[in-house]
Amino acid sequence: MKDHEIDRLLRSAAKTGDEAPAEMPFGFDTRVVALWRALGVKPNGIASLLRRVALLSAAVIAISTLVAVRELKQSREQSNDFTNEFAIADTAIQDEFSQ
Repeated sequence: MKDHEIDRLLRSAAKTGDEAPAEMPFGFDTRVVALWRALGVKPNGIASLLRRVALLSAAVIAISTLVAVRELKQSREQSNDFTNEFAIADTAIQDEFSQ
């Protein structure tokens, strides 16, 4: 009994031809976009809030990066100054002992 049902299903599947997939009618997407624009959809409050938060975050990141780079340059200059002073003093001490 089960073989008979399987055979019937297989015959039915074999009879169906390869049908072309259903496509949208010509110009359908253009009409949908035109209707959507005609509605005058405005961004909701959440979208504008997220946009503002993203812009503010980008500005804070940029400013903090500039400040960090400036501080890093200043600290390198200060450490170079101390290194040079110690090197000068060390050289003077070695010159005194070598004489």
